[in-house]
Amino acid sequence: MEKSEAEGGAALDQAPPVVVEELGHLARVRRALAEQPEAAAASETLLVGEIVQLQNEMLTARAEDRSAIHQHLEHMQARLDQIRRGRGGEPVDPDSPYFGHLGLLENGRPNHIFIGRATRVAEGLRIVDWRNAPVSRMFYRYEEGEEFEEELAGRFREGTIIARRTLHIDRGELLRVGTSTGSWLREERGWRELSTESQRLAGGQGAALRAGRAHESSLGAARGGLRADKHLPDIAALIDPEQFALITGSDSGVVVLRGSAGSGKTTVALHRIAWLNYQDPRRFAPERMLVVVWGRGMRDYVGHVLPALGVPGVTVTTWDEWSRRLVLRTFGNQLPHLWADDTPEPVVRIKLHPGVAELLAAHIRTTPGKPRPLQAIEDWATILTDRAAIAAAMGTDISEAALDRAMRWLLDQTRAVVSFANGRSDADARLDDEDAALLLRAAQLRLGPLKDKNGKALAHAHIALDEVQDFSPIEVQVLLDTADKHRCVTLAGDVRQHISEAAGFSSWTEFLERIGVPSTSLATLEISYRSTHPITAFAVSVLGDHGEPPPRTTRDGPAVELFPFTDLGATIAFLAQELRGLLMREPLANVAILTPNAEISRLCFDGLRRAEVNNLRLVVDQDFAFAPGIDVVEAGEVKGLEFDYVVVVEVSAKYWPDSAHHRRLLHVAATRAVHQLWLTCTGTLSPILPEAVRG
Repeated sequence: MEKSEAEGGAALDQAPPVVVEELGHLARVRRALAEQPEAAAASETLLVGEIVQLQNEMLTARAEDRSAIHQHLEHMQARLDQIRRGRGGEPVDPDSPYFGHLGLLENGRPNHIFIGRATRVAEGLRIVDWRNAPVSRMFYRYEEGEEFEEELAGRFREGTIIARRTLHIDRGELLRVGTSTGSWLREERGWRELSTESQRLAGGQGAALRAGRAHESSLGAARGGLRADKHLPDIAALIDPEQFALITGSDSGVVVLRGSAGSGKTTVALHRIAWLNYQDPRRFAPERMLVVVWGRGMRDYVGHVLPALGVPGVTVTTWDEWSRRLVLRTFGNQLPHLWADDTPEPVVRIKLHPGVAELLAAHIRTTPGKPRPLQAIEDWATILTDRAAIAAAMGTDISEAALDRAMRWLLDQTRAVVSFANGRSDADARLDDEDAALLLRAAQLRLGPLKDKNGKALAHAHIALDEVQDFSPIEVQVLLDTADKHRCVTLAGDVRQHISEAAGFSSWTEFLERIGVPSTSLATLEISYRSTHPITAFAVSVLGDHGEPPPRTTRDGPAVELFPFTDLGATIAFLAQELRGLLMREPLANVAILTPNAEISRLCFDGLRRAEVNNLRLVVDQDFAFAPGIDVVEAGEVKGLEFDYVVVVEVSAKYWPDSAHHRRLLHVAATRAVHQLWLTCTGTLSPILPEAVRG
């Protein structure tokens, strides 16, 4: 049988009707795009010319005329922005023109609209940008078969959703079709349905060197299931109605996203940036937005995602990078440029404690002083050397012995730094990482707004802070006060993933009160999409009684398994065999070997390398490749990231004692896994492991 244009290279006699229909739509859209090349609208060209002319007039206009010209220029620019938003601001890519199909039945007539990353409405073409409400919002709000009532473009419309499909189109070919009832994947011999059962990871039998009971599953034994399917839909096609409502919410005020691991907090935060930029590209210009993340790995990841969402140029940074840069800009050579790497734990706890932040604010309110950097430094030194005030502010959060140890450090440090600030050289002068927030807050309260590199007050149009639960209230306050008057901010976090022992918080209510944000700003994402039900259930049980509602899950999968061994060498031999097999079956898989410390990471890496495991990487300083292969890294370094498969090595009582910190850390490690989670141990099992896994 000959293949038609609509077939896209796959045999139609093997394709279900829904696939045949989508192949036909794609062929017609690509033909229309080829026959009607996109060009700048004439109205846009005229507007650009008028704007240039007005800009030239402004240069020579009299002072009394400039205000009127400026207002006219603003109006013309707004019209131009509106036109560009209407056509998406970028051309539709013929090789990947859309990722969603929305079919509407109104008054007995079908209407097909395609959802993509750019807009093109012309003869035979109805493609709209996902950010271009109101039509696109119906794609996120409704399921196939549902009736709708919506006001679109000022007109009330009602009807039925006859198609709601997610698609993967690459190089002009349809590779995957997803509906509410099933998904179909294109393979060499035709189209295969991915049933719920076929997408589950299970089956096979593991290999030798196990010290203990037999286990019946092997890593990644998917029977040709989900992991063979690398043609997943565009992430924007997978946004659920709750997430879409948060993305497209108000462009002022603070939005706080609370959700479990894998619930889409970061997805919402980043797509919200893309949405804001699309709706008002001048106000939310990339250079006016800031994203602050917990670590370098997440910084690198987000730095790649935002350009893919059509928003290049946004500053993506870690708190340490951003705050140190601001300290240098604010205080210049009045502060040492050396940072301590041996700060005692009680000192860290004091400097990040919310009571000490309140102590600083109260001191500045009640102490006269000149608005200059030296005064802010003296404010910092004064509160950090007042033992009685610190003890009162921290209460039972610090012991007398710990406070004594901290005060010895603080007295020596502040003396050296103040001496340096007054122009006297002091080789011992250095700052702790935690000083950045205190010094910047002192500068804000004493001097006024922090400045940008041009000397103007920082006024970010939007700020997104990820993993907010591991930031101290004073760090968040410093960031919030660099927002402009609209205070458009997104804070995303999860109390269950709080792993910074000296910072962060355990109560949303208390935290929001401290940073001055109403609790009504808190939105909860209740569904965890990343991990399977067995992984999520294990991760929640590790926490014990944590006071947070358990997340709902959407996928089943193989059980979490524990493998006891006699020594680390046996563990490595077992993992080497399993990983070699996995990479042969699934060369595109990414695996994390998570360890309790850098020493065990090195031992595992060296052992697996000697066992000739390919595509192996030892991750140092969160320098992730974000590529297929195996990353060996400490468990505390992977927050915010995800991997197809995760193996947590050495879950023994020695490395994972029964503490709130270690429970949350193991929770974070487990929820990095998308499909399968294994645990290994060579000593006494950690007491935080649930009985269902201990066996």
